[in-house]
Amino acid sequence: MKTTIELPDPSFRQAKILAASRGMTLKRFFTEALEEKLRRCASASQGGEKEAPWMAGFGVLADLSNEHRRVLGAIDEEFETLAPEDIA
Repeated sequence: MKTTIELPDPSFRQAKILAASRGMTLKRFFTEALEEKLRRCASASQGGEKEAPWMAGFGVLADLSNEHRRVLGAIDEEFETLAPEDIA
């Protein structure tokens, strides 16, 4: 099927460069990109994917908040300690 779509010029140029670098036609490049997006949407709607892949990194370091507080406390304690030469 043929259709017409409007794309921003920078996106079109980038797609054309990527397609050429992979030895693909623009038609094949856009078809594969669309098919990949459709697969992701279908698997997400079927419950196969609970969250977007880019969300996986969010919250990974949340368990370090206690460690962060401990380190800051140690730094504060160290700066509160006076060196013998600083005592007048």
